[in-house]
Amino acid sequence: MRTFIGIDLGSTTTKAVVVDEHRNIIGRGITNSRSNYDTAAAVAKTEALLNGRFYLFRQALARNGALNGSLDVFLEQLERDFRAEQYTEQLGDLHETCVRNLATARFGAATEVVGDALEEVFRRLKLEAPSLFAPGAKRKSDFFRDIAGSQYLAIGEQVAKDANTRYDYLLNLFDRSIIEVENRVYNDSIRKHLIHALDKTFLALPDTAQRRTLVEEPIKGVLDTEMEETYIVGSGYGRARLPFSKEHIRSEILCHGLGAHVMYPGTATVLDIGGQDTKAIQVDPAGIVESFQMNDRCAAGCGRYLGYIADEMNMGLHELGPMAMQSTKAIRINSTCTVFAGAELRDRLALGDKREDIMAGLHRAIILRAMSILARSGGIRDQFTFTGGVAKNEAAVKALKELVFENYGQLQLNIDPDSIYTGALGAATFAYRAVVDEGKTAEHREDKKEKVAA
Repeated sequence: MRTFIGIDLGSTTTKAVVVDEHRNIIGRGITNSRSNYDTAAAVAKTEALLNGRFYLFRQALARNGALNGSLDVFLEQLERDFRAEQYTEQLGDLHETCVRNLATARFGAATEVVGDALEEVFRRLKLEAPSLFAPGAKRKSDFFRDIAGSQYLAIGEQVAKDANTRYDYLLNLFDRSIIEVENRVYNDSIRKHLIHALDKTFLALPDTAQRRTLVEEPIKGVLDTEMEETYIVGSGYGRARLPFSKEHIRSEILCHGLGAHVMYPGTATVLDIGGQDTKAIQVDPAGIVESFQMNDRCAAGCGRYLGYIADEMNMGLHELGPMAMQSTKAIRINSTCTVFAGAELRDRLALGDKREDIMAGLHRAIILRAMSILARSGGIRDQFTFTGGVAKNEAAVKALKELVFENYGQLQLNIDPDSIYTGALGAATFAYRAVVDEGKTAEHREDKKEKVAA
């Protein structure tokens, strides 16, 4: 089957969306952006195509009716089992890389003790791995670096203490090794992991195993279906570093405007708050950009700012919104400058202000900054679509709704659960149009790449 792929390489995360010949979104993928942008793009694309396989699994199993009443349970278990297989492979890779880096480390007489401690850390990590993907397990992140990192650091500290060796030696090995591991694309093992995961899923769901033949046949049929990467368009903060020809690059403004239009055809104004910038975009009824404004080079009021606050509070980024929603008192935050955020936060705490009230004030300050950018772009028109990672933050959404109503009255505010993929969706739509509307082909793309390289 032909697929059309959009990649949005952001400063914090890289997203990919895959659409089919009917412009249905069949897959989405996300990874943390790296210094190696080629790898970030490849990983996000691989994740989106994998997600597309699960979409096709669902369609095939729904058609044959083998899992009527238990389709969702089966696919959720299959994905957990697959992720556990994938995590185990990466964990083994990290283990081997740490051992290799230990051989060149300068730990002197402590090397042997550190080596023994390292083996103990990975023994415990492998024992704990299945519980991370058990039903109901909660993880702060789905990125390998974050999951493995939090487990490694917690276990490593205790193991170093028990072994009477320096914890920073173990930390040094992790820091050197994780960069190598996260910059690898594990594309070739996906089919193998899916087959192994399928066996595990049948063991975990005995009632499903009774229908194994009826279930396996459509799944293996999907695995045998080639997902042709017909055309790819890249966009985003790091688009200049994407390994594509110029013809395959679109500005993030154009992609966010079109992506918002695809999700909500009535969109007139778009606000995107990403990791590094805030964009206010006005689009016409066809999704074509009429005007836009962006923040200056300062990251104040963007996702990076919230990330800094989370670090200062020793919290996960996803915990800030729920905490702010518990606020009972309005607090005005004077500065959204990332540099001074920590100082003002500590000053507020010293004055006796509650953390939840401070968080609510910070979220309102961020949205106030966005409102000024919106005003410069031409104001807010109905319908108004909010996109980007910050759109998943309930406190930011609450502040935005209040300020929009205060300044513009009652408008329709659109927020899609997958709004973080808006730019990638716009890019995928451009890819679809390039082939279907303009008649371009994959060969045409390769010719252009060769010319650019020459």
